[in-house]
Amino acid sequence: MSETKSRRAFLKQAGAGAAVTATFSNSATVKAEQAPAFAKSQVPGANNRLNVGFIGCGGRMNTHIDYIARRAKERGDVQAVAVCDIYDRRKLLARQRAGVDEKNIHHDFRELCARKDIDAVVIASPDHWHYAHAMAALRAGKDVYLEKPFTYTIEEAKEIAELVKANRRVLQVGSQYTSFDHFHKAQKAIKDGLIGQVVWATAGYGRNANKEGGEWNYAIDAEASEKNIDWKAFLGNAPKRNFSAERYFRWRKYWDYSGGIATDLFYHALAPYVMITGQQFPERVTASGGIYVQKDREVPDTLLMNVDYSTFTVNLSCSVASGASPLLAINGTEGRIIIAQKGEDFSHTAIEVLPDREYRQEFKAKTGEEKLVIECQPNVRGGHPHMDNFFECVRSRQEPNLGAELGYKVMAAIRMGVDAYRQQTTIKWDARKERAVVAKA
Repeated sequence: MSETKSRRAFLKQAGAGAAVTATFSNSATVKAEQAPAFAKSQVPGANNRLNVGFIGCGGRMNTHIDYIARRAKERGDVQAVAVCDIYDRRKLLARQRAGVDEKNIHHDFRELCARKDIDAVVIASPDHWHYAHAMAALRAGKDVYLEKPFTYTIEEAKEIAELVKANRRVLQVGSQYTSFDHFHKAQKAIKDGLIGQVVWATAGYGRNANKEGGEWNYAIDAEASEKNIDWKAFLGNAPKRNFSAERYFRWRKYWDYSGGIATDLFYHALAPYVMITGQQFPERVTASGGIYVQKDREVPDTLLMNVDYSTFTVNLSCSVASGASPLLAINGTEGRIIIAQKGEDFSHTAIEVLPDREYRQEFKAKTGEEKLVIECQPNVRGGHPHMDNFFECVRSRQEPNLGAELGYKVMAAIRMGVDAYRQQTTIKWDARKERAVVAKA
């Protein structure tokens, strides 16, 4: 596609000096042999403190910095050492939250990644910068916690996954749902044969943001301007435009930097299901929806996606203009699993395993019950099990819950959905060439 070609052309440009708008000084298509060899001496021991750097210090990153600061006080096994952003105000706020001094504030992400005193890098920049930031950190020998949706394109996700595998780095994609206990309990129920073969599943969200003026309409700082925001650095390889505080603060509303509902919300919804059912690529993806209420955006306020795999289908639905949420359910040939979230903050979760009428006798013979209600560990507000899993894997060198390979396969489906919606067609997966193509009529 022309969009993909233009992005790859930009990423292959040579970097000039320390300009943050360039990504690297050589080709972004990183071959395994070009990347730094994995050094055992760089792997922190069980008793060592992990030094963490942060790239992209907007609203989401505040949660991560606060958690690292709190964990540093409580356990002493991690430490925030550096922050990086292109907006002066966010630099100062991140510095205060992280408790670092002025010399540890960076404008150029490559300078932060090059630091030898940093073990891991947390990235929470806009989607179109994920690839460049993650590759800089990985090539510098760092482990990476990368916010979802992993990357902007499928090709970018593939390259990162290849580099992570070839150089034995640890990368966790920041979709915390894959670390929630109820999805792991559901995975065990499936492996135990309680619902037969998975045939289809449903998931999604309902967010009524109409009174707030629409989803992703984050507050715009009154003092924000080109004097304190590096606009060229924000745009990066996106189409060139005049400065827009609207686009900077509310970038999720625009195709240049985001996939809207698909990349912000559906990545969360799909990742656990791909994990549960076995990692694979989709066969085809279709999408529909539109901008029905919130007219101030390019991305739809209502979106539905069907992701067809070789043996099952996942139906994803979401509207940010309606509070109605779809059922979280995994349906098999003998029964179904319903994920029930309870309480005002949905922190209490249980899974219900229900046999189909035709298989009630077999289910009772297996379990001794008419149905099963399996209590799960609560999703504690302020807890961070997904980040904990990342740090455990940095030390053990094991694969995290949402590693690069799984992240790539989820990203393939999500980007196929974005393209299916925008092109009003079906996108198929070419398994031989490992790429997405428009389905022939």
